[in-house]
This record gives sequence, structure tokens and C-alpha cells, in this order.
Amino acid sequence: MTDKDTPDWSGALARARAHSPFLSRGLDRLPALAELLAGGDGEGALAMARQAGAGAEEVGSALRREKLALAVALGIGDLAGAFPLMRVVGELTAFADRSLDAAIRDAILARAPDAEPAGFIALALGKHGAGELNYSSDIDPILLYDPLTLPRRERDEPGEAAQRVARKVMETMSHVTHEGYVFRVDLRLRPASEVSPLAIPVEAALTHYESSALAWERAAFIRARACAGDIPAGEAFLAAIRPFVWRKSLDFGAIMEIGRLTRRIRANHSGPKRPGPGFNLKQGRGGIREVEFFAQTHQLIHGGRTPSIRLRGTRASLDALAEAGLIAAEDAAVLGESYDRLRTLEHRLQMVADHQTHSLPTDPAALDNVAQLAGLADGAALIAELEAITEAVGARYDRLIAQHAEEDASVALPAPAGTALAELLAVQGFADPEALAERIEGWRSGRLRALRSDAARDAFDAVLGPLLSAFAAAPEPERALLRWEQLLTNLPSAVNLFRLLEARPALAQLLARILSLAPPLADALARRANLLDPLIDASAFDLPPDVAALAADFERGEDGDDYQQVLDRVRRRVSERRFALGVQLIEGVRDPMEIGQGLARVAQAALKVLADATIAEFESAHGKVPGGELVVLGLGRFGGGSLTHASDLDLVYLFTGEHGAESDGARPLGATLYFNRLAQRISGALSVPTAEGALYEVDTRLRPSGAQGPLAVSLDSFARYQHESAWTWEHMALARARPLYGPAAGQAELQDIVRGVLTMPRDPVKLGEDVLHMRREMARHKPAKGPLDVKLARGGLVDIEFITHYLQLRDHAGLAPSLSAAIGELAGAGLVPAALAQAHAILGRFLIAARLLAPDGEEPPRAAREVLAHACGCGDWETLLGALAEARWNVAAAWAATFGEVLEIQ
Repeated sequence: MTDKDTPDWSGALARARAHSPFLSRGLDRLPALAELLAGGDGEGALAMARQAGAGAEEVGSALRREKLALAVALGIGDLAGAFPLMRVVGELTAFADRSLDAAIRDAILARAPDAEPAGFIALALGKHGAGELNYSSDIDPILLYDPLTLPRRERDEPGEAAQRVARKVMETMSHVTHEGYVFRVDLRLRPASEVSPLAIPVEAALTHYESSALAWERAAFIRARACAGDIPAGEAFLAAIRPFVWRKSLDFGAIMEIGRLTRRIRANHSGPKRPGPGFNLKQGRGGIREVEFFAQTHQLIHGGRTPSIRLRGTRASLDALAEAGLIAAEDAAVLGESYDRLRTLEHRLQMVADHQTHSLPTDPAALDNVAQLAGLADGAALIAELEAITEAVGARYDRLIAQHAEEDASVALPAPAGTALAELLAVQGFADPEALAERIEGWRSGRLRALRSDAARDAFDAVLGPLLSAFAAAPEPERALLRWEQLLTNLPSAVNLFRLLEARPALAQLLARILSLAPPLADALARRANLLDPLIDASAFDLPPDVAALAADFERGEDGDDYQQVLDRVRRRVSERRFALGVQLIEGVRDPMEIGQGLARVAQAALKVLADATIAEFESAHGKVPGGELVVLGLGRFGGGSLTHASDLDLVYLFTGEHGAESDGARPLGATLYFNRLAQRISGALSVPTAEGALYEVDTRLRPSGAQGPLAVSLDSFARYQHESAWTWEHMALARARPLYGPAAGQAELQDIVRGVLTMPRDPVKLGEDVLHMRREMARHKPAKGPLDVKLARGGLVDIEFITHYLQLRDHAGLAPSLSAAIGELAGAGLVPAALAQAHAILGRFLIAARLLAPDGEEPPRAAREVLAHACGCGDWETLLGALAEARWNVAAAWAATFGEVLEIQ
């Protein structure tokens, strides 16, 4: 080509004539096509090629003629630079689809000429499924049939009729005549191919993939699609086996098998290891297959949880993996560009004689010939280019192999039993090792449901040694072991958990710390062991992104998910985020204040996604209220943007528009009833347990008139109530109010209402009396729950809130929903001492951490005390207790300065 944007048709024809006997013969046999190509009419040549079989007496002949014409048109267009790689492989794939479909139709009509072809399915796998066929590819379909809908003669049994169709399809596609062949067809990817018929009943195939399929079959179905025959039935089949291919929980038994496959690809290739004569572009180190398997391995591991990476094409999959942050963008670019070039060179090899070859010629002249067909000077130039490409690919595949080799190397020796187990436990320092060994043998005996199968016991034995070592090194070994036993007791199946711990030994140590230190996290694991899955990725220790990004993640699911599936998906993803944040806290990698803010962002994203889904579901029955939209106000810790793992969500539901309006759906409702029922549904979406567990407790008692008032009121009614009827404590609550959901205009209007209430003129004396009365009543009815209850104890966080809210209402200063920000502004205005901000910081950090490490308010075990001290920036427990005491005295001093009242600090 003289210009990279201008196809070089004459050069392509000359190279084809000189270096490709196959294309040269094709040009001679198809002079009209050759004339179009010589004139640079590539699209015209393709159109002619698609009609090359017209007039043929039988389907096979028509397809063989089209195959030759298409190969010539695409080959010359490819060499000329007119057709990019994806156009070439796409055209070849589309022809394979048309061919299979024509062959199936012909086979069915041969036995049932008056029938409408149906009930026979061809699934494309491999490069065919991915839309990436080579010039000389074979195809690897799986043929299925539905006995109820497959047309047949009356005397034919469904199975017999299906096999006749399959054999006829094979003959049409693969039979070689003087015109050539259509495609070589390989049916060995079907279930149990050694003993099964050529075509499999749909139900039998479903049973196989749901119960006994192997890891490589999952990998094969990454690129599967319904390509011919009864395509709707094929798509329904693929939808039915989607859970087999894309596992919501990581299947570490399968992942370990994939690790073995990655190494086997290298080990089983006996050809040259480096580019040179005889080097295999597909199977050699750094070749085509390694790029494909690199992408597919990551897809199998992460695709169940990340639908955006469930793509068939190799290049598209690499790009999607990078976009999802699962592989480096540089790796995706290098592998993608290398893949395109390797595939192009593979095409040049196959163009020479239409042979399904992937290996460079061993004869020097033949190697030069291929290189010159590819536009290179000679074989040496081709090998030099391949050395650079395969080294870039091979290095990245080496890292993938090394990762899985480490996982396999972690496989434990056979688990000790009996006396040997007791001796091991004694060496590891467990108290009463004989009794503990007997307990563990009791687990193995089948007392626990999770260990009743041979597979479960084998998986458990593989990880028992490292697990006991991790428990022995844990901060509280006996506590960890007891909670481990409780976890196993609650789980119906634990095979995947054992495989996970076997594949990622470091997780056993983290698990032991979780079980030792954090009862709420241990309880969460007992309900859902797969909460550990995301921790294999370093990104699990990142803080959650902003609310919009979280909501986009929570919304991302399967096409066609119904409302219940949305509820379940949000519960899964929120649980994973909350669990990961808890692990970050006990591992000391994040400030508890950052954890609290992250928890609030997760909750707001969940509110957004579930409210959207609930509104859509509600509108399908009741329509919309003209001019009316829901607005949700957050109060308390949620409004302030900092939650703990034990926080509920304080919500007030409001709506815009007139309360006298009516919805426009099939079952209309008045606006007040409409938004009250909608609010009930959203509260349920946030709180009702589903198969995936519970989500949040929702508290709506801060709404106008409290529990006696309607669940949702109009913005006008809310404003009127706050100005005319609300108590002082309700205005104090508004100091931490923040609009969380609804249209921008509605949220802005609500924000203006809140600010107007907070800046109302007030009698300072009456305000102070109200605040002190409320605090005394609260202290009487809600005393501190334990010695570490820094929220309710005098001098604690509630007293800080009362000081802050009193000054906000009295002086109209520090009007920020975040308590930290409000105190900072008040301190800047000289209304509170700087020591109050410091007191709030340490008490707030302690509260967030203690909700995990000391949830009962009592002093936790020594190891948890150390973690608590570290979380609060103190060197040890005694230093922390001193800092907490100092903070409470500082709060008492601020209280006395603000209210003229002395607090009794115990």
C-alpha cells in the first residue's frame, strides 16, 4: 500500500498471484470476481460472492461455491488493506452461521418437507461463537434438539429423527467434492462426546451442565451463542445455563482447575518455544491461545459478579476487563494489539494453500513466501516481528501461570487425624488439644451438614493444617475456633469456602482475625461465607467510590432482572461493601471516620437504586402523580454522612406537588395515599429480609407528628408543620438533615425549607430550657449500656450533639449536617472550644470501631482492645482509656460553658 488509508488492490492481487496458490486458483476460477477486485470494488465483490451459489441444484454445492468466492474476495480485500481484521472474521463467521442454518433447514425438510423447521439448535463455540473465525477454521458446534417441536415423520422417534438431521448436516458441511468443502465440523465439545449421540436433547444437556460439567466446559461457554436453527430456543437454553457459566460466588475448585489448564497449555505444546521455523502461532509461547486464555481466565473468575465483562470477542473482552479495573489498561492494549497481529499473520499462513495450519513453514523458501505474502521482506523479518510480539504476550501469561502455580503450591498435605492431630494442636499452643482433636473429628464424622459429602471432607482436609496454624496465630485462638465451628454449623455447604482458603492461604490468617476480633463480621460470614470472595482483590481495601459510582455498580445486573432480583443484588453488593469496610477497620488500614463516611455512601447508593426500582414497579400499577415526585430526607447519622456498622437509617418521606392530585395509572390513587404506599414499599425494599438476607433497619419516627402521622407528607405540609407545630427536639434533628433522594428541584426546595427552620428567630432562654429538659429525660430513659458506651454516657457523643444543635439553633451558625463540620465552624466562630472538636474526633472514632469490636459496650478481649486503641490513634489500651476520659471531661467543660450546668462524669 502506498498510503495507509488507500487500499492497494493491484499490490494485493500481485502478492496473491505470486505467493498464494489457493487465491491464485480462485481468481482464475472466478474471473468476474477477479475483475471487480482489480477495479477496487471490494463491497461489490463481497455482494457477488454471497450470490455465488445461486442456481446450484443442492444446498451443499451452493455453500461450497459461496465459500470459495467469499474466501477470494475477503483474502484480496484483506491483503489490500480494504477489510480490517474484524470485518474479515465477522464475514467468515456470518457465512458459517448461514451455512449451518441452511444445512439444518435442508436436513429437516428432507424428512418432513411440509414442516416449518424448528426444534433443532446449533450453538457456536470457540472462535465461531466469538465471531472470530479464521480463513481455514473448522467449527465446533453443539447440536441440541427439542423432542416436542422437532418436525419428523410419524414413524420416526424424536431421537432417531434428530440423529438423521445431525448426520445430514455433517455431510452437507464437511463432504469434500471437486468444488471443495464448506467447513470441517468437530462435535467433540458436546456433553460426554465419547458416548453421546451427535445431537443431544435439550433437557439432557441442561442436566449435564447443571450437575456434572467440568471447568473447561465453563470456559468453552464463555463464547457460546445460538447461531443457527431454532435460535430463540438456543438463546433460551443459554439463558438457562447462565448460572453454570457465570457463578455469583467465586468457584475456587474450578479456578484451581483453570490454573492447571493454563500450565497444561504450555506443557502439552511440543513445538519450538521461540519464533523460528515450525513455530506455532496458536499454541507456542506468547501465541494466540495464550491471549485468549488470559482473557477467559479473568472472565471466569470475575464474570459472575461483573456482567460487563461477559463478552465473546477476545479484544472486546480485554478492553472490558481493563475498563472494570480487573487487568491493567497497558496489558489490555498490548495483548489486544498483539492478538490482532497474530491473527493477521495466521491468516497469511492459511491463505497460501487453504490449509488449517498455525505453524511457520520449516522450509526457508516457504517461510520467505509467507512473509512476502504478509508484505514483509523475508522470513527473518517475520521471525523478528514475532519475537517481539510473543515476548510481550508470553511475559504476561508467565505472570498468570505464576499466580496459579502459587495457588497450587499452597495445597496442604493430608490433614492430620487422631493422635497426630492432638499433637499438632498441642504444638500450636491450643488448650486441651485432645478434646479439641475429638471435636474436629466430630466435624468430619458428618455431624455438621457442611461436611457430610466426600467432596466437602476432602476440601476441608486440604485446608485444615494451614487453617489451624492461622487460628493458633490469631489474637484469640479459642474464640476464633469457636466461631469457626459456629460458622460451619450454619452453612449448608462449605466446599467453596474451603477451596477459597486453599487457593488463597493469606485469607486463612485474615479469617482468623475476623473471627477473633469482630463478632458482627463473624455473624455475617456465618450467613454468607462468600463475603470473603471480594477480599482476593486488593481493591477490596479501597474506600467506596462516590454515590453515583456505587449506584451504577448496584444497578449493574442481568438483562431482564425482575424487582426481586434487584432487591437480592443490592443486598449482596451492600453486604460485600460493608464487610470489606469492616475488614479495613480491624486491619487498621483506614481511619474509622473514613469507614463511617464510606458506610453512608453505600447506604445512600442503596437507597437510590432501591427507590428507583420500587418507583418503577409501583408506577407499572398506579402510574404517576402529575407534578408529584418523591423526596427523601436523611437525619441522624445518615443525614450527617457517617454511619456505623450498627446504624439504622433515619428517613423522612416527602413529596412535591399538590396532595389533592391523583395518579394516572390503571389503578389510580390520590397523591397522599400514593406516596404513603410508595414510602412503605421503599422502606420494605430497604429492610425486609430476602433470600440474600436483611439490609438496613429503617426508622421513620422523626417524621412530622412522629409515629402518629402519615409516613409521607407534601413539602408544603412539612414546612407548615415545622414552622407551626414542631417541638424543639424536632428542629434539633433537622440540624443534621440532608436531602438524599429525589429530583434536584425537589431536593433544593427541601433544603431551603430546612434552612429556613434552622434560622428561625428563637428565645435563647426557652431554647436552653427545652434542650436541658430533653437531655435529662433522655438520660433517665436511655442510660449508658456499658462502661464503653461513649454515645449515651454523660460527656459523650449525645452531649456533643446537644451542645452543637443548641448553638446552631441559637446563633444560626455552623449549619452543616456533618457534625464534624458543624463543630469546626462553631469553633472557628469562637462558640465552642477547639477541645470539643478533638473530643468528638476520638469519641466518634471509638464509636465506629467499637460497633464491630465491642458491640455490647463491655470491655472486649485484649486483642480487640489493641485494635481499638490503634483505630483511635493511641499506642495502647490504657492510653486510649485516658484519652476517652479526657475527651469526656472536655465535653463536660463545654457543656458547663454553654448551659451553666455541671455534668456528672463517672
